[in-house]
Amino acid sequence: MSSQQLRITLAGSEHVVEAGTTAGAALGPEPGVIAARVNGELRDLASPVADGDVVEPVAIASDDGHYILRHSAAHVMAQAVQDLFPQAKLGIGPPVENGFYYDFDVDKPFTPEDLKAIEARMRQIVKQGQRFSRRVVTDEQARSELAAEPYKLELIGLKGHPSSEDGESVEVGGAELTIYDNLNPANGELCWKDLCRGPHLPDTRAIPAFKLMRTGGAYWRGSEKNPQLQRIYGTAWPTKDELRAYTVRLEEAAKRDHRKLGAELDLFSFPVELGSGLPVFHPKGGIIRRVMEDYSRRRHEEAGYEFVNTPHVTKEDLFITSGHLEWYKDGMFPPMVLDGATYYNKPMNCPMHILIYASRGRSYRELPLRLFEFGTVYRYEKSGVVHGLTRARGFTQDDSHIFCSPGQLQDELASLLTFVVGLLRDFGLTEFEAELSTRPEKYVGELSEWAEAEAALKHALDVSGLPYVVAEGEGAFYAPKIDVHVKDAIGRRWQLSTLQVDLQEPVRFGIEYQAADGTRQRPYMIHRALFGSIERFFGILVEHYAGAFPPWLAPVQVTGIPVTDAHVPYLEKVAASLREQGIRVEVDGSDDRMQKKIRTAQRQKVPFMLIAGDDDVTAGAVSFRYRDGTQKNTVPVADAVAEIVTAVRDRVQV
Repeated sequence: MSSQQLRITLAGSEHVVEAGTTAGAALGPEPGVIAARVNGELRDLASPVADGDVVEPVAIASDDGHYILRHSAAHVMAQAVQDLFPQAKLGIGPPVENGFYYDFDVDKPFTPEDLKAIEARMRQIVKQGQRFSRRVVTDEQARSELAAEPYKLELIGLKGHPSSEDGESVEVGGAELTIYDNLNPANGELCWKDLCRGPHLPDTRAIPAFKLMRTGGAYWRGSEKNPQLQRIYGTAWPTKDELRAYTVRLEEAAKRDHRKLGAELDLFSFPVELGSGLPVFHPKGGIIRRVMEDYSRRRHEEAGYEFVNTPHVTKEDLFITSGHLEWYKDGMFPPMVLDGATYYNKPMNCPMHILIYASRGRSYRELPLRLFEFGTVYRYEKSGVVHGLTRARGFTQDDSHIFCSPGQLQDELASLLTFVVGLLRDFGLTEFEAELSTRPEKYVGELSEWAEAEAALKHALDVSGLPYVVAEGEGAFYAPKIDVHVKDAIGRRWQLSTLQVDLQEPVRFGIEYQAADGTRQRPYMIHRALFGSIERFFGILVEHYAGAFPPWLAPVQVTGIPVTDAHVPYLEKVAASLREQGIRVEVDGSDDRMQKKIRTAQRQKVPFMLIAGDDDVTAGAVSFRYRDGTQKNTVPVADAVAEIVTAVRDRVQV
C-alpha cells in the first residue's frame, strides 16, 4: 500500500482507498444515504476519511437521518427568513422530535401570511439545490464574518459547551468552531451561512417534504432575563406521504388535547387566581382521580407496600443533606423564613422517606422495605414549558422507595418492573419500550456499585421481555435507571415509569441495617415512580382515550334517559339498583327532548345509556344504548345491571 492510500472499514470489511477520499465516495452511491457515521460520529458525506476509519452509511429514513434532515431544513428556513426580512437577527435553530425550529430577533411577530411567504421562499431554495459546505474557522474569523449577528457572537465565546436554562442545546461546533455555507451549485457563490457544528445534507434538494407549523415567543437561551425572540416551528420528513401522515396525527392529537377535553368534560381547570401550572380538579375529574388512586392503593397493598405520609414543607437542612438544594435549587420555589429558620416546599419525597427508614434501627428481616406515598410536590417550571397537567408546578407523585440488601437488589428490580408494567396494562396501555441509562462520564460512587446496579437493572429488563435500548452514559451522575415509555392510542411515545438505583442517598444519610451476622450494612435504595405523577398520568389517559374513559374509570358510568317525564320514577328505581352495586349513575330529568338528552350523554362520553318508555316499563326492561351509538331494545333490567357491573368489575376497555 502506497503512502497515498488509506485502509478503512466499510460494512465490517477492510477497504483500501486513495488519500483525500470522502465518506460519500467511500460509501458509493447508495439510495437514501445522506450522511456517514465515522468512528461513531455523524459526518457530512463530503468529509474526508482517514487511515483506520470505520465508515457507516446514514439513511435519511433513520433516526439520525431525520435529525440531519430537520437540521438542514432549519437552515433553509433561516435563510428564507433573512432573504425576506433582512433585519432579522439569528438565534439558534436545532432539530427537535418530529421537527425543527429557529429563533429570530425581529421588530414584530411573524404573521400567518409571513409563514406562507417564508415557506414559498424555502421551496425556491430547495429547488436550487444549494450545497451545504463546512468550514473550520478561528474565533476571530467567526467574529468578523458574523459581526452583524449579536446572538451568534455570544455563542462564539461559549465554544459549544453550554446549554440554555430550559435544556436546549446551543452547541456551535464542539472543540472547534465551524461555519456552514449554502453555496450556489451553478457558480459556487455564497448564498447564506450560519455558525453550526453540523452535519448536514449534501444539498437542499435532499429535503423531500417540509411544512412550517406555527410561531411563538422564546427567551434567548431559555432565560427570562434575556430578550424574547420569535420562534418558527416546522417539520420535515423523508417523503410527502410521511409528512401527510404526521399532519393527520397532529390533527388527531389536537382533538385529544387534554386541556380542551378537560374543559369540555368539566374535569379540571387552571384558575388564573392560583397561578400557572396549578390545577384544580372538578367533581367529575375528582371521581376519576379517586378511582385511579384507590385502584393503585389496592394493588400496592397486595404487593406488600407500606403507606406513609409526609409534609409539604421542610427545613432546608434536609435538602442540604440530600444534595437536592445543591443540584436542583433553580427548579425549586423560593424559600420561606419561619421562626428564624429557612423552609422549602418539597420538590421530591425521597429525603422524607429516608427519614422514616432512619427513625429506628432496622434489621435484615424487614428488608425489602417498600414505602409508598401519594406525595404532593412543588417545582418551579418556567412559564414557557408549563403545559396543562403534563407539565405542572404542583403535582402528586405516586412515589415509592424500596430499601433492600445488596443480595435482594436483582430480584427486587425484576419484581418491581413486572408490577409497574402490570399496573399500567390495567389502565389500558399495552405498548411498552424501555431505556436503560448507564453511568455518565462524570459520576459519584464506586465503579463496582455502578456495575452491580446496572447489571441488576439489565437483568430486570431481560426477565421482563420488554424491548429496550441502552442509553450509554445517559444516567444521572448519582444513579443508573430504567425509564419505561408507553405508546398511546395514536402512537405517541410518553415517558412514564422510572426505576432508579440510588447509590448516594443511603451514604449521605448514613442509613444502615443489621445483617444476619450482626454487622451493620448499608442498604440499597430504589426510587420508583409508576405514573410519574397523578396529574400527568391523568392527562395522558384523557388523550389516550380521547376523553371516552372505559366504564370503570368514567365519572358517570350510566345515564338514564326517560322518553317522557312519566318514565323518570321507573329509571330512578333502575338507578337505585345500580347504585347498590357501586355504579355511578345519573337520570336526566331535565326538560330537554329525549334526542337531545342522548346527544348530551354522548358529548359527555358516558359509556352506557338506559332508555325507558312505556313498552320498557311494561316489560320490566330498558333499551340499552352504547357510546358508539349501537342499541339493544327491551333488555331486562337485571340483565342490563349485570352487564354494566361486569364491564366495570372486569375493567372492560369499551
